[in-house]
Amino acid sequence: MWSRLKSITYRKVKRHHHHHKTTAAAAAAVTAAMPSECTEPLTSPFGELVTNLSDSELRETAYEILVGARLSSGGKSSTYASDSEKNSERAAATPQTLTSRAASKVKKALGLRSRRKKASEKAESERVKKVSTIGETMRVQMRVSEQMDSRVRKALSKVAADQKIESMVLPLEMLQQLKPSDFPNQEEYEAWQRRNLKLLEAGLLLHPLVPLDDENTAPQQLRGIIDGALEKPLETSKNNETMQALRTVVLSLACRTSNNIGSVSETSTHWADGFPMNLKIYQMLLEACFDVNDETSVIEELDEVLELIKKTWLVLGMNQMLHNLCFLWILFNRYATMDQAEGDLLSAGNNLLIKVENDAKAMKGDENYCRMLSSTLGAILSWAEKRLLGYHRYFRSDNAESTMGCVVSMAVLSVKIMEGGEGISNEDHIEGNEMDVGQEKVDAYIKSSLRAAFVQIMETVKSSKSSSTGQQNELPFMAKLAEDVSTLAFTEKETFSPILKRWHPLAAGVAVATLHSCYGNELKQYVSSIDELTPDVLEVMKGADKLEKDLVQIAVENSEDSEDGGKSIIREMLPYEADSVTSNLVKSWIKTRTDRLKEWVDRNLQQEVWDPRANRERFALSAVEVLRIVDEAFEAFFLLPITTHSALLPDLATGINSCLQHYISMAKFGCGTQSTYVPTMPPLTRCSRRSKLPSVFKKKEKVPKKSQAGTVNGNENDSFGTPQMCCRINTLNYIQNELNVLAKRDITHLSSSGTNQDIADRMEKVFELSAAACVEGIQQLCEATANKVIFQDLSHFFWDGLYIGEVSSTRIDPFLQELDHYLEVISITVHDKVRTQVITEVMKVSFDGFLMVLLAGGPPRAFTLQDYEIIDEDFNFLTDLFWSNGDGLPAELIEQFSTKVKDILPLFNTDTDSLIEKFKQVTLESCASSSAKSKLPLPPTTGQWSPTEPNTVLRVLCYRNDETAAKFLKKTYHLPKRL
Repeated sequence: MWSRLKSITYRKVKRHHHHHKTTAAAAAAVTAAMPSECTEPLTSPFGELVTNLSDSELRETAYEILVGARLSSGGKSSTYASDSEKNSERAAATPQTLTSRAASKVKKALGLRSRRKKASEKAESERVKKVSTIGETMRVQMRVSEQMDSRVRKALSKVAADQKIESMVLPLEMLQQLKPSDFPNQEEYEAWQRRNLKLLEAGLLLHPLVPLDDENTAPQQLRGIIDGALEKPLETSKNNETMQALRTVVLSLACRTSNNIGSVSETSTHWADGFPMNLKIYQMLLEACFDVNDETSVIEELDEVLELIKKTWLVLGMNQMLHNLCFLWILFNRYATMDQAEGDLLSAGNNLLIKVENDAKAMKGDENYCRMLSSTLGAILSWAEKRLLGYHRYFRSDNAESTMGCVVSMAVLSVKIMEGGEGISNEDHIEGNEMDVGQEKVDAYIKSSLRAAFVQIMETVKSSKSSSTGQQNELPFMAKLAEDVSTLAFTEKETFSPILKRWHPLAAGVAVATLHSCYGNELKQYVSSIDELTPDVLEVMKGADKLEKDLVQIAVENSEDSEDGGKSIIREMLPYEADSVTSNLVKSWIKTRTDRLKEWVDRNLQQEVWDPRANRERFALSAVEVLRIVDEAFEAFFLLPITTHSALLPDLATGINSCLQHYISMAKFGCGTQSTYVPTMPPLTRCSRRSKLPSVFKKKEKVPKKSQAGTVNGNENDSFGTPQMCCRINTLNYIQNELNVLAKRDITHLSSSGTNQDIADRMEKVFELSAAACVEGIQQLCEATANKVIFQDLSHFFWDGLYIGEVSSTRIDPFLQELDHYLEVISITVHDKVRTQVITEVMKVSFDGFLMVLLAGGPPRAFTLQDYEIIDEDFNFLTDLFWSNGDGLPAELIEQFSTKVKDILPLFNTDTDSLIEKFKQVTLESCASSSAKSKLPLPPTTGQWSPTEPNTVLRVLCYRNDETAAKFLKKTYHLPKRL
């Protein structure tokens, strides 16, 4: 039978106590669907009567049963009393009765307060002072007129003397005892008669305690008599055949017995104890416990009234367990359907439900009780869960403590009773789930209500944002939402969690975890929609981080007493990682800035002409714009309202350095290198007088190897002319200097704003890579400029002209005149800080080129011992050009780079035999592993010219215009005379 109860229950209330499995959207829909009225009518769990008996008819019937039961049990008015006698009785009983009603044991047990009369009620109290006996109290409470009361007492006083109320069929007896003359008019009498006939129909045919037998003809006979009486009033005299037939068939049906009747005495008649008719009638009796003048107040005479009502149990088939269940519903229904202001009614219902929990265990075998229990608890649970699944809407700080706790208690108790009273099911033990039913339900209530509250907050914030569009200092939607959710969390902690903690030790933790999840879902969508970093975005992430810290703090504080210290709750709260999201957004912001800068560099450098006349400082204007953008990027970065500047500064520095290095690289692009301009060394040959003809030296040997050859052969107006090359050098020098200024300015700004010293320290090194790239770029441009001037711009005077043919007629003077002009252009154009560096490179290249002319000038060149003086003099002229009578380069610098040439020149003044011996010596020394008898190896060309380097001595021999040298080279290496 108990399993049947559970089956019935779960079919009815399953949808109510599985809301914790629904999504947040479903929870919001549940809350949104709640009616705004708090007093919606509830469906009676007792079921509905098939017949059309009204509440007033049932109330009159209940009163008749009550009077009959009292008279039958030996009440004072066992015989008919006149009005004057009753009035005397009332007056005599007043003092003692009022004193006995002062303290109600039932009220105290249920937690009901004694009602304090208002001033307006005192006059009414005086008016009803005559209502002193409990019988009179019940008459007034049940809205029975004195005339009807007199009729009932008159009729029942006659039959109560001969038989007990439980052994009679009250409607049948009433029909016979009262006549039309007892009523004011015929219509009232006929209505009264129809009521009694409908009672017989309901109690014996429609809702009998003992099921009807299909073979029994009595039901058909009774129905026929009733149908006839409803068409034509019944003659109720004893001798009337119809009345006699009615009595016979009624008593035959009322006296049937069954083994399933339960505790009802077999000597009783069964006309009002079938379900749900008995419950409907009993409900009318219990409703009398509420003051007719104040429907939410229980009368002070509660104990006496209940004692009187108990006398009807035999007639109605009631017992203490059924009474408790009925009274529970009456109290609960009265609270729920009125204004819900009398919290003590709810508290009384909760206290009575605890008794019902014990009753249910004792009544497991009673099918009628189980059915009634199931429907009653289902109705209570449905009502309670409608509020608890959205308790933020129904409860506030001023009523949560007094009301919400009772509602939760009743919901949890209802589920426990319907589940058989077990706290933890076998399945839960098997799965290792130690959460009892109370904790499970409260867990569902918290999650559902907070999800609904979260949705409501979102709608409120959206509405507020719509109405306040354009206001200054207005928080972004998600930031305002985080602020309001934090407020909700602290309200939950202070108001609701202490109540819910009685059933769930981690109530506050579940609450904040739910809010954390709700906001996290919205934050995830928000972050996925972000295209760029804005102040609003940073404000939102700041708010999200604060909200998360608040929620975690609440969870930890309210989990101190739990077994795991709240770790299980914290694990559910997947971090927002606001700092990580902010960092990623800042990195994305950095990348966007640096990408735009790189695009700008590419676009503007394509149009850059490197005109030194663009400004006084003779650098490219594009550099000014680049540094302005860089400065703005750093300023914007440090203005970002974040706390991770120090951690993200390397990312910005890397991006900016990359752009600057790209600019530097593009500034050098196409300018060439040493190998672009320096001619290729021709193969070694031995000298002959005929090889000195100028036509032998082919111009194709001078064509640069690199693909930039076409680019570097431009005129002075192209972007690679000497002035333009100087402008490029100036530009890199300007960038290098400005980066230092920019770093110092940012450091000063950071220090004055109280920024972490670590950030300031990092700023000192932030441009190191770009500064180093500038230094390297300047050097490369200096080298390229020098090689271009010597080997390309002055090639006709130097490589293609110097010492071609007769040395005396092709000396260095024309080259020096042109070189002097170029040096003047460079001095005027290039910046002071790098002027020495550029001219030094020109000097170095000219010195190296002079050696190339002597050692690798090709067959058109040949030198005798007598040419040494000319060569030495020409080199001195070359060094004097750079000294420029003290106005040029420092003497020590000239000396440093001219030493190698000066060391090698004496070889041109050494006789051929000595040169050959020297060559053999240095060659054998460099090849110490070879035997003395072996052939001299051909030393490789290293380009590291030195008087002790074999290839250098060999080349002096190759260009020695001497038969001895030619024979040695032919015999030793078989060198040809010409190419």
